[in-house]
Amino acid sequence: MKLHSMWQEYPALQADLSASLQLMEKSLKLKNKEVEQAILSMIHSGGKLLRPAYQLLFSAYGSDKDREKAVALAASIEMLHTASLIHDDIVDHADTRRKLPTIRSEFGNDVAVYAGDYLFVCCFKLMADYASSMKSLQMNSRSMEKILAGELGQMSKRYDLSVTVEDYLENIRGKTAELFALSCFIGAYESGTSLRFANQAREIGEAIGLAFQIMDDVLDYSQDATALGKPVLEDVRQGVYSLPLLMALKNDRQQLLPLLEKQAAMTEADTHEVYRIVQESAGIDEAKKLAADYTKKALQAIQKLPETKDETKTYLYQITAQILGRQN
Repeated sequence: MKLHSMWQEYPALQADLSASLQLMEKSLKLKNKEVEQAILSMIHSGGKLLRPAYQLLFSAYGSDKDREKAVALAASIEMLHTASLIHDDIVDHADTRRKLPTIRSEFGNDVAVYAGDYLFVCCFKLMADYASSMKSLQMNSRSMEKILAGELGQMSKRYDLSVTVEDYLENIRGKTAELFALSCFIGAYESGTSLRFANQAREIGEAIGLAFQIMDDVLDYSQDATALGKPVLEDVRQGVYSLPLLMALKNDRQQLLPLLEKQAAMTEADTHEVYRIVQESAGIDEAKKLAADYTKKALQAIQKLPETKDETKTYLYQITAQILGRQN
């Protein structure tokens, strides 16, 4: 079972992440073996497993050193994330993810919906079996609500040329940052830390998630489709305007409006022109600056965490700096 190469530097965490993936596999018991295999392929498609990693790292801060429980909750977090990706691919009509066919492209939207729903069920089964507090189940359900609100907020703003940076941040706070926040909270709280500490962990997770999504959107304008494994400007064609484009619209509105007003009728040449304008504007640098602000907020908060007997705090800092400073 091969994990992303970044975890080779953290052997103990690597072992726990492998155990989480194994538990996810054991939890999948579908009569339709083709769909089961499709879900397994997605689980093993090369994702970084960042959310369960943060859950596991923050579980080191409590007095409850129950590895089986921590691994199970990490698995539930990744199942929730995978389910949301499957549903994202349905909404976005995506044919590939991480250079592999999506479940919807291989089996159709109906099967993909059921696959995503099944993973939601698996997530809650693990959470119900291992979470020791009703608070965790409440947080999980509320997080799902916020994730959905972020997705719906983004959908409601499609092709809206008056969308603001504040609108964008509100949407990514739900659709991306919320799951990072939940991972950190559950890891801390379920290991026996105080609610106050768990909420501090949650704030760190939210800052990480915001910076992560902004950097993801910056990379859409910095890499080609091959490097990213997804169409670079597919979001623009679908009317989803991310931060670099919103920043560019402030300064280059006259150039961009005639292109964006074509909406779904944009040609490939049009999207390349949008790409060029955003790259040549200050949009990318301004977006990077905001990502850097959230990164700084997360790293400063991690520095203020108490020391542990192991190297958890060091790992938290190193991994956060690594993923938020990434170039691909």
